[in-house]
Amino acid sequence: MGAFAWSPLRALMKKAGAEIVSRAAVDKLMDYLEEYAKDLTTCGLDIAKHSGRKKVTADDMKIAIDLVD
Repeated sequence: MGAFAWSPLRALMKKAGAEIVSRAAVDKLMDYLEEYAKDLTTCGLDIAKHSGRKKVTADDMKIAIDLVD
């Protein structure tokens, strides 16, 4: 089971302008988002550890997003 719910992702794609969205398209987006979230979390955790903390903060994630993008 994925970390993201299928229906909200489909609704998001429709809100972005896609009138008809296939299940395969939602599944592909879900796979991408899960992998991206894992990469960002790993980076955020590395930043927290470098700061001597176990807790990943919003600031860690902001830095991680800037680094990964």
